[in-house]
Amino acid sequence: MATAPKKPIPSAAPAEAAVSVAESAPTPAPSASPQVFAAPAATLSELQGRLRAAAEKGLAETRSAYVKAKVAAEETAEALESSYAAARAGVAAINVKALESLTANVEADFDFVKSAFGVGGLADYVALQSEFARARLDAVADQAKAIGELAQKTVLDSLEPIKAQVAKSFKLAL
Repeated sequence: MATAPKKPIPSAAPAEAAVSVAESAPTPAPSASPQVFAAPAATLSELQGRLRAAAEKGLAETRSAYVKAKVAAEETAEALESSYAAARAGVAAINVKALESLTANVEADFDFVKSAFGVGGLADYVALQSEFARARLDAVADQAKAIGELAQKTVLDSLEPIKAQVAKSFKLAL
């Protein structure tokens, strides 16, 4: 927004007004000039020092946070490795137990077939068959229970290192 030029105010004494304006204007002291330039220089170097200190503090905090994150990542990797090792060992134990069960079931089947050939009549065969079925059901129930217990133990052993690491990471007592 443009402003219109101001008209001079008529005064009785234009010379007196000029003298009063000249008297009111401050005159710089000859010794003030070096202080004007010295003060900003001191303030600038002080500002640079503060900025440098803040940057160094930020860098130190960043490095500290990086080290903490790196240590947490390494510990987490170790926990995952030990969890994997526990799961692998548990699965191997379950497989061994399953093979033992399979072997026992096959041997029991062969024993039943051998016994079935020696049966004298249909009544004896039906009695042998029901005894065999009852024995196999009990055996299968026991085998399933044993494999279930192994599976449960495997899961708990596999999750323990991860659970401990999570508790440590979040500083919770689980």
